[in-house]
Amino acid sequence: MLTKSIPSLFTVGNLFLGVLSIILAFSGEHGVAAVLVIVAMLLDGLDGRVARALNAQSEFGKELDSLSDVISFGVAPAFIMYVVAFNDPTVISPAFAWIVTAIFPICGALRLARFNVVAGTPGYFIGLPIPAAGGVLCTLALFVNDINVYVLLVSTVLLSYLMVSTVKYPNFKKAGIPKAAIWVTPIIVAAAILIAIKWPESISKMIFVPLLMYALYGLKKNVDGYFIRLRNLRRKNKRRAMEESNSVKSDL
Repeated sequence: MLTKSIPSLFTVGNLFLGVLSIILAFSGEHGVAAVLVIVAMLLDGLDGRVARALNAQSEFGKELDSLSDVISFGVAPAFIMYVVAFNDPTVISPAFAWIVTAIFPICGALRLARFNVVAGTPGYFIGLPIPAAGGVLCTLALFVNDINVYVLLVSTVLLSYLMVSTVKYPNFKKAGIPKAAIWVTPIIVAAAILIAIKWPESISKMIFVPLLMYALYGLKKNVDGYFIRLRNLRRKNKRRAMEESNSVKSDL
């Protein structure tokens, strides 16, 4: 029974870090708040792998994971961004800032609900996974002094859209953990927390780059797909026009 509960402990740890991140953001510790979201991503990636290694997958764990993700990667990153960049009524209308901030966790919840009930494509996620979106948002907030606040607003809305879009993203969750290596996971988590506490902002900004590349990968694929469909449509119309022209000539 204890073995079956181990994956849920990772999920609860993910939720705990998400709540703690919100508290720290409220207290002005934005760098530490962002890096706790990153550590929560590590726990979120481990819980499913540990569950598969221990053969402890369950509907309870699946639902708990989704609820935790809404807090840790939806509410927490949106709150960090709001406190850091959007909480200035002289720059942004408060009502507009509230709406943009609320849209992010709402889209995250919709993304998770769809993930739970709609069968996806093997090897891919449909829509940007909420941990990746939350990781990009909370680390992006740390660049508030270097990026215009309106760019941050647009980025928040774009990340929200990517979560509920039909863009395909590579799924790395199938990479498992050997059962014999389960004991190493607490050490990895502890080491990640220690590193995060020592260099919070530096680590967060370093992780921002690969997370951003992952988010942009799907966006690029979506744009490429749009141009391919447009090109195919033009070819189809051109072919149809030629067939109609040939048909008119034969009638004459």
